[in-house]
Amino acid sequence: MTAAAFMTLLQGAGVTLAVSFAGILLGVPIGLGIALVRWGEVPVLRRVAAVYVSLIRSTPLVTLCLLIFFASPSIGIDIGPVSAAVLAMTLNTSAFNSEVWRGGLVSFPKDQLEAARSFGMRPSGAFRRIVFPQLWRSALPGLVNEMTLLIKGSPAIAVVGIVEVTRAAVRIGATTYEPLPPFLVATVLYIALVFGFVCLQRVSERTYGRAGASA
Repeated sequence: MTAAAFMTLLQGAGVTLAVSFAGILLGVPIGLGIALVRWGEVPVLRRVAAVYVSLIRSTPLVTLCLLIFFASPSIGIDIGPVSAAVLAMTLNTSAFNSEVWRGGLVSFPKDQLEAARSFGMRPSGAFRRIVFPQLWRSALPGLVNEMTLLIKGSPAIAVVGIVEVTRAAVRIGATTYEPLPPFLVATVLYIALVFGFVCLQRVSERTYGRAGASA
């Protein structure tokens, strides 16, 4: 495999990382918001959030990406391939992230919140200082797992014309008639991307562990 082909794969890996990271950056807080709506049992929004999570989790990422890309012009929204890919990945991961967050919220001991209220602490302050630090530690493994699944599912965005690492490998293999080398390199690149997120998880766990021990 030539140096030019290798650079093409690196560029594809960069696209994969950029689009996935954008989806993660938007999907994690949106998922938390959805989980809080369901946890707080907000009358109407709670049901809307539950329906949203059920529908998005039931829709394959590739189908969602195509739906957004081709349906948006019909309602007067001109959306490009990259925007459609980021939006699809954000919607997808936010639904799965919300279940991770909600699992942590459901298992959170409510007596701590009652104690905070008895001391006159506002709900926003109690969430920021008591709930979220513990929630983040418990949800982190599940969130990182969802992040890695999103990266591994990123080849779905190729259906709207984005050349990510897998599509780059397909093109190189079709040109050189030697598909094995580019796919081996693509596999190594995926492993490196996923391993990076796992390392971030371990660093975060150690950091929060030290913070919790010193608190």
